[in-house]
Amino acid sequence: MKKTLLIIFGIFIFLLVSLFALPFIFKDKIIARIDQEIASSVNAQVYYDINNVSLSVFKRFPHISATVGDFGIVGNEPFQSDTLVHMDKLQVDFNLKSILFEDIPTLTGIHLDGGSLFVKVLEDGTANYDITYPSEADTVPESNFQIAVDLIQVNDLNLIYDDMSLGYFMVLGNVNLEGSGDFTADVYDLPLKMDALIGDISYDGISYLSGKQFKGETTMNIDMANMKFAFGEGEFALNDFLFDLTGFIAMPAEDIEIDLAFEGKDNTFKSILSLIPGIYTESFSDLKTSGTMDFEGFVKGIYNETSMPSFDVSLNVTDGMFQYPDLPRPVSNVNIEFQAKNETNNLDNTIINIPTFNLDFGSNPISGRFFLANLTSYEMDGALIGKLNLEELTSIFPIEGLTLKGLLDVNAKAKGKYDSVAQVIPNIDAKLLLSNGYIKSADYPAPIDKLNVSASVQNNTGKMNDFIVDLNQFGFVLEEESINGRLKINDFTRLNWDGAVNGTVDLGKILAIFPIEGMDMTGKIQADIQTKGSYKDVEDGQYGKLDTRGNVGINQFSFTSADIPQGIKINQAKADFSPDRISLSQFDSQVGQSPIQATGFLSNYLNYFLKEDETLKGQLSLTSSKFNVNEWMTASTPADTAALTVIQLPKNIDFSMSVAADEVLYDNLTLKEVKGNMLLRNGVLSFSDASMRTLGGQMTLNGTYDPSNLAEPKFDFSLNLANLSIPQAFQSFNTVKAFAPIAQHLAGNFNSTLAFSGKLGQDMMPILSSLDGKGLLKVAEAAFKDSPIIQGVTSLTKLNDTNTLQLKNISIPIEINNGVLDVKPFDVKLWDYQANIQGSTGFDGTINYLVNMQVPAGKFGAQANTLLAAISGNEVNESTIIPVAISLGGTYNAPKIGLAGGNSIETLLANSLKSRVSNEKEIIQQEVTQQFKAAEDSLKKELKLKADMVQDSVKKEADKKIEETKTKAVDEAKKVLKGLLKPKPAKPDSTKLD
Repeated sequence: MKKTLLIIFGIFIFLLVSLFALPFIFKDKIIARIDQEIASSVNAQVYYDINNVSLSVFKRFPHISATVGDFGIVGNEPFQSDTLVHMDKLQVDFNLKSILFEDIPTLTGIHLDGGSLFVKVLEDGTANYDITYPSEADTVPESNFQIAVDLIQVNDLNLIYDDMSLGYFMVLGNVNLEGSGDFTADVYDLPLKMDALIGDISYDGISYLSGKQFKGETTMNIDMANMKFAFGEGEFALNDFLFDLTGFIAMPAEDIEIDLAFEGKDNTFKSILSLIPGIYTESFSDLKTSGTMDFEGFVKGIYNETSMPSFDVSLNVTDGMFQYPDLPRPVSNVNIEFQAKNETNNLDNTIINIPTFNLDFGSNPISGRFFLANLTSYEMDGALIGKLNLEELTSIFPIEGLTLKGLLDVNAKAKGKYDSVAQVIPNIDAKLLLSNGYIKSADYPAPIDKLNVSASVQNNTGKMNDFIVDLNQFGFVLEEESINGRLKINDFTRLNWDGAVNGTVDLGKILAIFPIEGMDMTGKIQADIQTKGSYKDVEDGQYGKLDTRGNVGINQFSFTSADIPQGIKINQAKADFSPDRISLSQFDSQVGQSPIQATGFLSNYLNYFLKEDETLKGQLSLTSSKFNVNEWMTASTPADTAALTVIQLPKNIDFSMSVAADEVLYDNLTLKEVKGNMLLRNGVLSFSDASMRTLGGQMTLNGTYDPSNLAEPKFDFSLNLANLSIPQAFQSFNTVKAFAPIAQHLAGNFNSTLAFSGKLGQDMMPILSSLDGKGLLKVAEAAFKDSPIIQGVTSLTKLNDTNTLQLKNISIPIEINNGVLDVKPFDVKLWDYQANIQGSTGFDGTINYLVNMQVPAGKFGAQANTLLAAISGNEVNESTIIPVAISLGGTYNAPKIGLAGGNSIETLLANSLKSRVSNEKEIIQQEVTQQFKAAEDSLKKELKLKADMVQDSVKKEADKKIEETKTKAVDEAKKVLKGLLKPKPAKPDSTKLD
């Protein structure tokens, strides 16, 4: 017996050790199979740390589990900047037998633990989750992979779904989900549990649900053959609002068939209150409530482009009441009946009926009703009557730090239909009165007092021309400064108006009472404006019939915010209004550190503000003693790396500006006596006669900046440069550093006329590979010193031992094509020798030049004398000119210098002297030049290909940045999730085997 027990125990130990050892023994094989399947199945960038992979047979025996930390998938173009999925921990389960003994591995489980999923669909329907390879034959190796998943688990997953094609946006946080079933069957039951925080659900820019906690548990019946998903008995909850959902959704073809029914459970008034923002807080459980609630409905029918399912949704609240425990008054007598139904497949036939709506805010009753017959004629019948004592309201809904007083009286009725063709609107009789309003903030000692509003909307006949809106009184007082206004609008077809506003507003006081985080603002605005006219006259261009006049003044205004930390100050400004223009007669300000004064006018402003596709016209004169551009560069980057970004210009503004500034600081340049004219028209900014003193000389500029295509903004400029310092130009301009690196060793001044165009990068710097231009460089006198090129030439030829070269009266014709500076042949004197230079500099810093020098034979010393003595006759002597062709390649700072044609000095002398004797017609120098041009053409073709690649890369980066601005909502959603969700510490994997 003892022996038998020992054998059994030994077998058990062997099996246990085997289970521990299997992951070690077959880890490489399993990981290789996983990599193989990723390569054959996934058209995206998959990342994971192979050293952060663990294998275990104990997590879900008899399956083997592979766990990967920091696993993620990044899309390919156009989603190369988007992380589709990142998992803190990903576990996949495989059938152990299939891994070890079968050719096809079988996936049996998926576990996602912590991380994020970002689903993105572009306007054209392209989706970032479509990461499988196309099905064409021979595209990629076929994936040998079987799915037999019977368990899916998700823990703490954040999900963002951004579908631009549908205008649908969803953010979920802390998603936990578990489903188990035979996923390989055509029909199977799927018990499912899920909970998540609904950050936002929006459609067409309207948020329908946000900040709600969702929980759900149900059993779904899945029919994959018919794509039918049925919901069995279950429980769902939004915050404390419980409901049931049964029925099915089927997608057998293009149409979506829906048959769903839902109803509330545990019908209490408190449960519906949990859906109201601001009420569902940590103290919600202490809220006193009573009353009942019924909620039910269904959706049934076909959904496609031409059909909507029928529906009926109803909500009833009876004798509802709630009261905050620390406040004296409740909201009571809450009775609501609501129904929205449509018995057809046409959404226009929707009926909305609210026959009962009443509640009491303390002793202040509010009641109403509303009926809408359809969404075509909008036939309606509604009323709202109520009185509110605002002081009593704050005893029901606490507003921390704010005291309210005053009486609000609303009495409104509307009955009839809306028909724009027949010019019919509902009969309306609505009045709103706020009397003796009072607002006091704990952050400011004085209140807004004597706040009075009296408004009415009247239409007794149902005809549009009898429509009247009368805001006959609006005003308030703040520390003895008052503002008052009125506005009357009649005739819905013509929209005639008559209004006025008069008074003073202290912005600093208003902001103290109603603070805005991250903003600081002070100053006073005085207004005295009267306006009278008709929108019909605006449409018809009858501006002479409009009468808007008066003035607006601003004194000691200052503004700073998180977005504008530099600050804006307006010491004094005054604008006068007339029907045809707004005239800025005075404007004294400081923008950041820069003082600015301005005068000018705006015209066509009524059309611009009241109509679409109208152009605002204007003229402005700006003056400044000193303007610092640097402080307005990208504030999010350090000062030493600040950069401009592409600025989109509006196409519906036609604006001319004259600018005069004594000094402008831009990057490392100091510009003096800046003046010129700018014109903004059709989204293009033009410069004319713009001049300035800089770099020791004068610069004049004409041209355009065109950002119509934000991914590839263009510029086209002509420059006239006079007496500019060569070394300062090299230090200040990237284009000079790229195309004229020789300038770093030149001392002197230059003149130039240059026309050039190209594309700008997203940092507003020229893309060198895109430049085209033509011009002439003139150097009256300059010293060329300590250049590696001089050192190389003197070392090669032994003609001179100095590192300095004096240049005088040089004219250099240049052209720039596709980012290559092409220097046309020009004459120059190098030391005592006549020379001709031509060649090119590429945007990548490469140089390719040919220097043809004319050197007397005697300058070559003893070697030349020996050759001359060997030649009989008088055809050659010490004065005989020897053509020396020198090639310059490589880069300027690392040049490759040699004799063109590969000759040595000795061979060059011998061949040149003999050619003189034999009177050969073809000059060696011409042969070398032809060879150089042939080689140069080949190099330019290579640079053109390189330039195209660079520009394509820059455009892709620009498109990426533009796309990032379009997905700003996604970034904001991520910030919201970070604020709502608290990070949970990762649990150690106790089964990990290293």
